[in-house]
Amino acid sequence: MSPMTASQSSLAEVHLAALYEVSSVLGDSLDYQQTMTSVLKVLHDKAKLRHAMLTLLDDEKESLVIDNLHAPGNVESSQTNNIRYRNGEGVLGTVMRHGQPVVLSKVSNDVRFADKLALYELDKPFIAVPVTKGKSGVLGVLAAQPESSDTHLLADFTRFMEMTANLVARNVELAKGVEAKQDNLQQERDRLRRKVRNNYSLDNMVGHSQAMRRVFEQIRLVSKWDSTVLVRGESGTGKELIANAIHYNSPRATGPFVKLNCAALPDNLLESELFGHEKGAFTGAMKQRKGRFEMADGGTLFLDEVGEISAAFQAKLLRVLQEGEFERVGGTQTLTVDVRIIAATNRNLEEEVRQERFREDLYYRLNVMPIYPAPLRERVEDVPELTSFLVEKIGNQQKRKLTVTDGAIRKMMNYEWPGNVRQLENMLERASIMSESGEIDQDLILLDEFGGDLLTTRGATPQTDLEDPNLNDRERVIAALEQAGWVQAKAARLLNMTPRQIAYRIQTMNIRMRQL
Repeated sequence: MSPMTASQSSLAEVHLAALYEVSSVLGDSLDYQQTMTSVLKVLHDKAKLRHAMLTLLDDEKESLVIDNLHAPGNVESSQTNNIRYRNGEGVLGTVMRHGQPVVLSKVSNDVRFADKLALYELDKPFIAVPVTKGKSGVLGVLAAQPESSDTHLLADFTRFMEMTANLVARNVELAKGVEAKQDNLQQERDRLRRKVRNNYSLDNMVGHSQAMRRVFEQIRLVSKWDSTVLVRGESGTGKELIANAIHYNSPRATGPFVKLNCAALPDNLLESELFGHEKGAFTGAMKQRKGRFEMADGGTLFLDEVGEISAAFQAKLLRVLQEGEFERVGGTQTLTVDVRIIAATNRNLEEEVRQERFREDLYYRLNVMPIYPAPLRERVEDVPELTSFLVEKIGNQQKRKLTVTDGAIRKMMNYEWPGNVRQLENMLERASIMSESGEIDQDLILLDEFGGDLLTTRGATPQTDLEDPNLNDRERVIAALEQAGWVQAKAARLLNMTPRQIAYRIQTMNIRMRQL
């Protein structure tokens, strides 16, 4: 056996062992950067290829950028950030353009060599091979400098690097696919977050009455901090909407927003739902389960109907609110969470405390920042705007345009709305279903079915006082038409006008006449 053959045989054994180690490294970890760093280290330490470097095409596929480099003690990672090899530039750019290996027997003999990192020795060989994968073509270039200057071994070094590049190509393609999916998911997540924040921004909350302006200002102020908020009001006044607005306008907006209706569960299930449970804690607990507090860590937990929880469970809830600590059901490990609490109730908690049905200490812990959304009967001036918003929402669901007549609006404004905004929305949806044309007039506003009465608290009556100074001209004309059964001549007499005058006002004020 000649010395040359012996050296080739020895190198083949070295490369076989190195190739096995490379394949093992590639299969051991899903961390792409860690894997590539280990692969290049194997080439440098085990395969007699110094300063192995992997460059990949940039997103525009116009130039190569250094993805990974094994140069211990020679190059800081920050030095490689802005180094690029354009298509056709130097040896690497040539490989990128033609997709074929380039082998230099001596670096100094080739004018194409561009050592932008000053890493490689000029009197030794240099090898660069393309990293290719199927239809994707050239993904990048793998390059290194053999330790030996023996030109008879260059073909063996090149073959080993080509085999390594084939193995690396699969990982590169997978990494690019994962990165693209992560980017898409992140963009979708950010888009959904922006959409949710926009849906619950103060600009999108309906109402310009003084009562609602006060609520908006309280939301704006309390959103900045992590203070506990207690939203208190009648059912249907939008307590959950307020909780959403506080969370999505707070610094915790990117964190989770977790909701729980405390009235929907008995104590034993409520404890498991809030604190979670360990496997085997009770019959049916087949595996460990996180509770709502853990799920809301770093975000906000909304406890609806908090006034419905029993006295026994109130003590457990108080500990979490005070200390931020709890144990899962059946567990002994104390867990700590960072959660902002927003609670809501329609109960009179002060009376509940006096009757000893609600703990006083828990009351003070929850009632840090109370917000009182007004019932709809106390802000009927918001009814037209709410109606417009809800009708548009219902119209979008039904995929048609809905309109509401002025007479219907006036009829709704003279009602006390015991079910508040929720009742208004339900009534409008029912009216829209009964309207084939898409126009909702006063005959479709079936208020008496909800058990409410006409407003008396605001001094309103079914017949509006036409001399009321608070009425503008348009409202006065509509009121007269309603009292006259939408007969223009009668309405004109009520207003001391001629039929021609009232007809002119109906036209210029864009009043839609009801067909009788």
